[in-house]
Amino acid sequence: MERRRPPASRGARFSLETPDLRPGPLARAARLWLDEDRAFEDVTSDLLLPPRLRAVGTVEAQAVGVLSGLRPALAVAKAAGLRARPLAHDGDRVRPGDRILRLEGPARALLASERTVLNLLMHLSGVATSTAKALTAAGAQGRHRIVVAATRKTLPGLRDLEKAAVVHGGGDPYRRDLASSILVKNNHLALVPLEETLRRIRARAHGGRPVIVEVSNFEDALRAARGGADRLLLDNLRPAQVRALLRRLRSAGLPPSLVIEVSGGIDLRNVRAYAKAGAHVASMGAITHSARALPFHLRVVPARAGRRS
Repeated sequence: MERRRPPASRGARFSLETPDLRPGPLARAARLWLDEDRAFEDVTSDLLLPPRLRAVGTVEAQAVGVLSGLRPALAVAKAAGLRARPLAHDGDRVRPGDRILRLEGPARALLASERTVLNLLMHLSGVATSTAKALTAAGAQGRHRIVVAATRKTLPGLRDLEKAAVVHGGGDPYRRDLASSILVKNNHLALVPLEETLRRIRARAHGGRPVIVEVSNFEDALRAARGGADRLLLDNLRPAQVRALLRRLRSAGLPPSLVIEVSGGIDLRNVRAYAKAGAHVASMGAITHSARALPFHLRVVPARAGRRS
């Protein structure tokens, strides 16, 4: 197991909020997750296992990837009444056979919480691994650097965990929620024209939140930038279109500090082309909503044998 973190995406300054992984919310969530699975009503274990039987379980990786999800897994173990000891760190690169977590306690509790622990580790490590692959594909450490950022395309109730997994994979959590920034999208502009939108934003205090405006052509990009936008979101444009638009913006004298974000249809095959086109941030919903789970399994032995291993 590699005790090193994936290279962080350039530009942590783009993060707008830090994922919330406080112990209190995690403990409450862990209990809800166990209740959802009726973990304390496990009829099979209740029929087969004596109440006092104790066991040791070791969670092992079954594929190459980036680890994430230890904190919620530990919260579940605690809620189930188990003793837990991490054998790795979130952000570590794992290989098949790597041991990442040791659990000990009542055998019934161990088996009742097994699926919840593994589900969290598999999904969140999948997100971290997906992010790391996107960074590699983008050539994030090369000459044309770009920030790989998460979006709000997350599962309800798991947003902060998925955002943290993106960080473990070397990406940027970016915009956590609707209160993090002012993001003017096409549906807003369908109701309020661009000039009026920017006038209203300038006229009202907005707590220093960055103003991001979605645009799809040079004219709107120029108006948004001159109207006070901090960032331009170029949605569903091809890399060649992004490059041409940025060339025209530079010719118009816009400051280099203007942040250019791209989104829409960005994947491992084309993210490097967007980096070469000059974008600063690539928002990729796929790293969360389409991440492939990283497999783990739990090996269980009686507690006495577990102490000798």
